[in-house]
Amino acid sequence: MLKLYGGARSRASIVQWYLEELGVPYEYVLLDMQTGQHKEPDFLTINPFGKVPAIKENGYRLWESGAILLYLSEKYDTSLTTSEHRATIAQWVIFANATLGPGVFVEATRDREMPRLLAPLNEIFDRQPFLLGDQLSAADVAVGSMLAYMPLLLKIGFDDYPAIGNYLKRIAERPAFQKTIGSRKAA
Repeated sequence: MLKLYGGARSRASIVQWYLEELGVPYEYVLLDMQTGQHKEPDFLTINPFGKVPAIKENGYRLWESGAILLYLSEKYDTSLTTSEHRATIAQWVIFANATLGPGVFVEATRDREMPRLLAPLNEIFDRQPFLLGDQLSAADVAVGSMLAYMPLLLKIGFDDYPAIGNYLKRIAERPAFQKTIGSRKAA
């Protein structure tokens, strides 16, 4: 069985959300970051940098949330049938982690980057319910989680981007989201 390693309030909830969406059985291993469980030798064999999330499945070890999402998408998402589709998923996962996250969560660039990043996303969600059309994918888990954390962590609203607000309502209604990221909002 796949093991997902995470800590309280970690990006492991993003991976957990996607595992729930896919219906993949997994064991969640909650590491106590305060006591340094992530720096113990057993965990360092999974991620030598001592960071979460990380997974272990049939002896295979992988860390970094984006890489894990891509792996799970490739292995378990049966709708991925072409190289182009897989590359588009990768594009959005990389965008979430390398462009959207730093653009909004880094205070020095936020005012400049937010309109540049959110306006095109708003246009996309004005045309379709999810990034790739009618079906949620790993792209939505990566981008949607970043967007969902903005009001929670930065108190950023989406009044100027109503299609993003509607998108967030759509993903927040999903049982897998409610069980994972949604349950952490109240914590």
